[in-house]
Amino acid sequence: MCAVFGFLDYKGKVSNAILKKLIHYLSVAAEVRGTDATGIAYVRDGSMVTYKKPKPAHKVKLFFPRDTRAVIGHTRFTTQGSEKRNCNNHPFEGHCGKESFALAHNGVLYNDRELRREQHLPTTPIETDSYVAVQLLEQEQNLDTENIKRMAELVEGSFVFTVLRNDNTLFLVKGNNPLTVYHFPALGLYVYASTKSILDNALKKVKLNDKCCEVDVSEGEILEINSAGNLSRSTFTMQDYIHTMFNPYNWDYAKWWMEDEREELLLEYCGTFGVSEEEIQLLLDFGYAPDEIEELLMDTAAMEEAINEAKALLQCEA
Repeated sequence: MCAVFGFLDYKGKVSNAILKKLIHYLSVAAEVRGTDATGIAYVRDGSMVTYKKPKPAHKVKLFFPRDTRAVIGHTRFTTQGSEKRNCNNHPFEGHCGKESFALAHNGVLYNDRELRREQHLPTTPIETDSYVAVQLLEQEQNLDTENIKRMAELVEGSFVFTVLRNDNTLFLVKGNNPLTVYHFPALGLYVYASTKSILDNALKKVKLNDKCCEVDVSEGEILEINSAGNLSRSTFTMQDYIHTMFNPYNWDYAKWWMEDEREELLLEYCGTFGVSEEEIQLLLDFGYAPDEIEELLMDTAAMEEAINEAKALLQCEA
C-alpha cells in the first residue's frame, strides 16, 4: 500500500502558496497507504530535484520553489529495501541521454532481479524493486511514450508509475493499481492521486472552488500531459504476473497482500487521523475490510457513524 500524488499547473495561474498546501494535504491524505517514507520531485532550472525523508508525511515539510509548475510525490509502505536508507525511497531520478526524469511507483514488482540479470542492468546500491523501472528507461536515449511502453511491458507486478521529465511533461502509467486524475480547465491545473478519497480529501482542505472534471484513465494506458496542458494517450500490454505471487522466491515481496499485514498497518497509522487502535479493532471485529476502513479514514463523518453503529451493536450484544 503505497500512494502517488502530484499536480501539473500548466497555465501558472495557481499561487505558490495554494500549490504548497495542495501537496501538503495530498501527502498527508496519502498516509493512509504508507507512512514509512515521503518524497517529492520537481523541475528547477531544467534539472530534476528530489526531496525525500524516511518519515510519515505529516512530519515532513515539502518545499519547492515559487516557479515550480509540476510536482510528483509518493508515500511509502516498505516491501523491499529499508526506508532507513534514503536512497531506497521514492521518487527516483534517472537520465535518458540529455533528458532527466523522476519516477514514483505505487505497487510491487516481482521480476526485478530477473530483469537486472536478463537486461544486464548495472549494479546499484538501491534495493527497492521499483528502481528497475528507472534502469530500464535509462537504456534508451529518449524518455517518451515508446520507451515507457517498453518498460511497462517488461515488468511483472502491480503498478502505477508517474514520471516527470525535466521539461515539465508528466507521464501517468496506469497498470492495475488505482489512479484518479482531475482537471481544472479554468485554472490550467491537473491534480492526481492513487485513490479518489485521497484526492477529494486534500481538495476539500485546499478549497479549490473552480469546476473540475475527472480524466478517465484505463488499465494499460499511458497519459502524457505536456507543459502546455496538451494530453495524449497511448497503450501498452500488461504482463501476466499472477503466478509470481505464489513463487516462494517472491514471497517476501508478496507478503504485504496478506490481510493481517494491512490490519497491522491500519492500527499503526490510525492515530494520525484521530481514530484510536481500539476503534479500528472494533470495526475489524465487526467485519469491516481494510479497504473499507481506509476509505472511512478519509471521511470523518462516515468514520464516526461507523464507529457509533459498531458500539451500539456491541452494547446490544452485551
